[in-house]
Amino acid sequence: MAAEQDTRMVSGDPSALEGDDPSLRPVRLDDFVGQRDMRANLRVFVEAARGRREAMDHVLFHGPPGLGKTTLAHIVARELGVGFRGTSGPVIARAGDLAAILTNLQPREVLFIDEIHRLNPAVEELLYPAMEDYQLDLVIGEGPAARSVRIDLPRFTLVGATTRAGLLTTPLRERFGIPLRLDFYDVDDLAVIVARAAALLKTQLSPDGAREIAARSRGTPRIASRLLRRVRDFAAVDGAVEVGAREADSALARLDVDKAGLDRMDHRYLACIAEKYGGGPVGVETIAAVLSEQRDAIEDVIEPYLVREGLVQRTPRGRMLATDGWKALGLAPPPTAPDQIELLAGGQDD
Repeated sequence: MAAEQDTRMVSGDPSALEGDDPSLRPVRLDDFVGQRDMRANLRVFVEAARGRREAMDHVLFHGPPGLGKTTLAHIVARELGVGFRGTSGPVIARAGDLAAILTNLQPREVLFIDEIHRLNPAVEELLYPAMEDYQLDLVIGEGPAARSVRIDLPRFTLVGATTRAGLLTTPLRERFGIPLRLDFYDVDDLAVIVARAAALLKTQLSPDGAREIAARSRGTPRIASRLLRRVRDFAAVDGAVEVGAREADSALARLDVDKAGLDRMDHRYLACIAEKYGGGPVGVETIAAVLSEQRDAIEDVIEPYLVREGLVQRTPRGRMLATDGWKALGLAPPPTAPDQIELLAGGQDD
């Protein structure tokens, strides 16, 4: 089955997570940087379950992409000292796929489902009794000969990850006993992450070089790791022995990543609202069509950081550029028109 092919067991050996190249992902909670309150709470839950030698309660990690949800799922399994099986919501196409995964779980094992909000409704229904009662209800056969079979499952821990917590159905969301939100990282934490990654990549990186990369990483470790690799490439070709702030700035400028961490796609998004729609408001579907991007990409990848930084406002009638959004384009913000003020008061954001 497709889902069986996607699942994988990860042993206690760190190399199982790393592959052939050195991994930039931490493998222990002590190595995980940032998310202090969430990490402290997670440590308590893990230690309590491990001390009782019980399966940990089901965990839901939610937040913007690239903040470490998958990494934390691996860490939970390692800290509990149990096996790990991973898959994703879109891969589990049929109820039989999920049944095959669940019936092969070992006691206390961690099952990780990424993009859990994209589960097929029929598959999700099968998950309810499995999460709550550790039982699997299957219907075998069709028509008058059909019969219901109940299979007992070992107690396991389901770890779900989603970037769209609002798309989870209420019955599924309420079955997670430990919901944990991940937020964007600050520059200090990202600088530590970049410095650690540089050491793993055997790259000479000065503290100011690490901070320069961190400041342009949009509060996201995944982006920080990607930028570090590209800066390393430019430094290697240019013959730089150590990557400092100047070398990092030069490389990132060539990658079209500005001082605020905005890349070419961000500038296209901002320019679309400014130049084609006078600063907005404009609907997200319209923006997606103009930029030839999917709506999900706009809402999940581009907008979260721009909204957080106060460059874009989500109003009841659509997206509008804030004053800082105009400044990011090097343009003077126009005076807000009376009709725009009126538009902000009512209607629905699309």
